[in-house]
Amino acid sequence: MPRAGTRSASSDDVAWVVPPSLRPALAQRYGPVLAGGEADRAILALGAFSACGDKVTAQAIGLGRLPLIGIVDFTTQRSEPVDPAAFDPLAARRRVRVKNPPGMLTQRLRSAVERLVAEGGGLLEVDGEEDLGSLALVEALPAGATVIYGIPGAGVSFVRVDADAKEHVRQLINRMERRRVDLGD
Repeated sequence: MPRAGTRSASSDDVAWVVPPSLRPALAQRYGPVLAGGEADRAILALGAFSACGDKVTAQAIGLGRLPLIGIVDFTTQRSEPVDPAAFDPLAARRRVRVKNPPGMLTQRLRSAVERLVAEGGGLLEVDGEEDLGSLALVEALPAGATVIYGIPGAGVSFVRVDADAKEHVRQLINRMERRRVDLGD
């Protein structure tokens, strides 16, 4: 057991932090954005897919389409709570929990997504903020899969995973500030 005041290896983690200069690039739409019935029909027509965000994950499950992975933090737009029971069908497959502070993409989240892809999927519950989880999904999913995520006030974004999408994500992550963070474990 570590001495008082000594960090354990698990409390010191690597994260990629979004600098203010990168926010406009992350806000750009990368794939079609659909709303309402059009989004529902597109979700119903998907092959292999994963979802990032509470509303879009619950929407897919409500339509009877279980994503391989759903990444949620149990709030929408950082304030409205979401009923955790909405995710029970996905959590029945597997449930993983990670810490991921706002404005960051932790190695823990990236590793959890890789593990879920390898092990058949499930629900990834984020203590903090899940927004950048869509990047980890594009990184880890095979070509041909689709990543869906919500865009507040606009609808659902559909990103087809291919070499170009993976390269775009690599470039975005490379523009982030890599640092060690204490996640408080």
